Amino acid sequence: MSKHWQNGFFIFGLIVLALMVTQLDFAATWAGLQRAGYWAVAVIALWAFLYLFNTAAWWLIVKSQEEQNPNNNSATAPLPKTTKDTSNTGDSKPTPFWWLYKVTISGFALNYATPGGLMGGEPYKIMMLKPKIGTERATSSVILHTMTHIFSHFWFWLLSCALYILTQPMTTLMWILLPIIATFCLLAIWFFLKGYKRGITVWLMRLLSHFPLVKRWAQPFVERNAERLHEVDKQIAALHNQNQNTFVGAVILELACRIASALEIFFVLLVITPSANYLQCILILAFTSLFANLLFFIPLQLGGREGGFLMSAGGLGMTASAGIFVALIVRIRELVWTGIGLLMIKINRKTQEER
Repeated sequence: MSKHWQNGFFIFGLIVLALMVTQLDFAATWAGLQRAGYWAVAVIALWAFLYLFNTAAWWLIVKSQEEQNPNNNSATAPLPKTTKDTSNTGDSKPTPFWWLYKVTISGFALNYATPGGLMGGEPYKIMMLKPKIGTERATSSVILHTMTHIFSHFWFWLLSCALYILTQPMTTLMWILLPIIATFCLLAIWFFLKGYKRGITVWLMRLLSHFPLVKRWAQPFVERNAERLHEVDKQIAALHNQNQNTFVGAVILELACRIASALEIFFVLLVITPSANYLQCILILAFTSLFANLLFFIPLQLGGREGGFLMSAGGLGMTASAGIFVALIVRIRELVWTGIGLLMIKINRKTQEER
């Protein structure tokens, strides 16, 4: 990625992060940190471990693509003679895991700070990976990992419905609500499996071409890049159809990350009550993430995440103050890791300059 693009991503993220910090109640934040003590540090440190799951899932996908065609990292269909694409030459060396780890953290930081979520981090990851494995393979690997990340969320919500039925007292409202959520998740899982088998890029771009706000941009883009979009879809389908172990492994890693991230809530609740239940923490996380993702268009999901914690804690018989306290510590963690992710952008740039 060029120096100007990296600086652009960094400055944009820094401005949004500064705006997010100004929304904090500093007195309440300081009081919350004092109350949490070393558990607040544990929550922040936990995510250094959790990002390993996300990176490992992406690394599996990239590694599988490299193994499928080790002598030609561009993996693209022949371009017309009049077309030059120097970005697809790629790098013959395997993509380092720890380099992907830094890019993953930066990608999540940009997603946190961007309305619409994936509008920030995914383009950054594609641009960073492009010089190593080529444009089409970088694009397909990022799309595949994003699909897998979202796919695991639906499995997590579906399994959480079953967990709630098995562990919590059921009310009339929950007997109505849980089947609706489960049906929604099953339909989404079916849709994603179809997308894995046939590719999803062309379909999504054609869908965008029908939306008024992006119609003028999307239609010409599809026409200009039809061949490459079809190539990306071929690579998406190839991973699912030819390398099931990579697909299953990536999904399991992402799902394990969802389950393990409930430790964050568990650590915070231990400050309030030593009898905190980890299964309840999984249910709180499931409901909160579902509620917050419905408000994907809000940067850092401001308000949505807090409301989700408040409602889910209350639904499990906890006090409103417990939900607010958990939301506050989680918000602080997100801000800290957003700052770390932005710092990683600068570190990656300096590393490239030294090379």
